[in-house]
Amino acid sequence: MARESFGIGSVRIRAGSARSLELPITRTVTGAEVTLPVRVVHGREDGPTIWINAAVHGDEVVGVEVIRQVMAGLDPKTFRGTIVAVPIVNVLGFMNGDRYLPDRRDLNRSFPGSARGSLAGRIAHLFMTEVVAKCEVGIDLHTGADRRSNLPQVRADLDDPRTRHLASAFGAPVMLHAAIRDGSLRQAAREHGATVLLYEGGENLRFDAYAVDAGVLGVRRVLAALEMAEPPEDSVPVSVECRSSGWVRARRSGILELGVALGEEVTEGQRIGSLYDSFGKTMSAVYANRTGIVIGRSEAPLVHSGDAVVHLAN
Repeated sequence: MARESFGIGSVRIRAGSARSLELPITRTVTGAEVTLPVRVVHGREDGPTIWINAAVHGDEVVGVEVIRQVMAGLDPKTFRGTIVAVPIVNVLGFMNGDRYLPDRRDLNRSFPGSARGSLAGRIAHLFMTEVVAKCEVGIDLHTGADRRSNLPQVRADLDDPRTRHLASAFGAPVMLHAAIRDGSLRQAAREHGATVLLYEGGENLRFDAYAVDAGVLGVRRVLAALEMAEPPEDSVPVSVECRSSGWVRARRSGILELGVALGEEVTEGQRIGSLYDSFGKTMSAVYANRTGIVIGRSEAPLVHSGDAVVHLAN
């Protein structure tokens, strides 16, 4: 018996086929329509229904390339289950290279949203009703914020057995047990019953190859773990589990020189950088405040007292 077609928006996709579509969001002040781009691969064989999304923050572009490469490698004739890909959620922010929406709202603090709320709320509501409500697993792709780079990592509820299984299958260098933030996509989807992985990797507004490659490989491994596709060749996932993390902050203002790289292990009290004045005089050393792995670092050379400079995970 053939699989039923998959419905999203006003269209239906037959089993064993793929389709790109656009879900209406709003119109610009000039009347141009703004839409949410969606790509669906509806496999011929039965299996889970999952989603993968990127650019909830409009300047986080690594996930856009991850989704392009993952979807290009899927054949609906042999794929098992259904994958709904939304490469750009914050379309207006993406067009402007901006993390936020035009009203300066953070879309990832606006879920589950409302059909009659703010623009952010309406986008969140559309995503929840047309994507999350149809899926049992989701992968939310992110990068570091402005002038920060992140080691490829999965953030998830590692105390939940299924989430932990998929986080381990993803195989990023680090999987971090992370609390859920109010208003985030991860929180809203979890409350809807979905299993959600949040991937972080690279820097905003850049296609960092190390982050793209780790993301593509990780998503393919999750698809294999869900028995939706074959596993990548010669791919053995190995992740370091971390239960907590924290930022090292600058004690003074100055010009920052960091002496540690992403993925490097440091010990508490270790000197990991220096702050200089404009004449090159050392103003202050930067020390690790815990033993752990560098999972994020500032790429901005100019810092003020209290700025976060290195993210360490225990």
